[in-house]
Amino acid sequence: MITFIIGAIIVGAITGGIGRLLIPGRQDIGWVPTILAGIVAALAGTAIAHLLGFADRAWLTFVVQIVMAVICVSVVSNMQAKKRGSRA
Repeated sequence: MITFIIGAIIVGAITGGIGRLLIPGRQDIGWVPTILAGIVAALAGTAIAHLLGFADRAWLTFVVQIVMAVICVSVVSNMQAKKRGSRA
């Protein structure tokens, strides 16, 4: 169980970081939300790969995880921006 958690954090950090790098402009979110978005993206990407039947191809699963990370980081970044905008 602890191996799964550590692995999820590592994969989440990698996918979240790559997803964040692929988004143009500046994302005003910290490293913890980036890792959490990456973990969600990695889990969702793996689930999509299983559903579509190509989970045995690691590189293709990783591509789906990165696409999901771009989406997740964008959503988190937009939510943070709206939250900051409503306080002003």
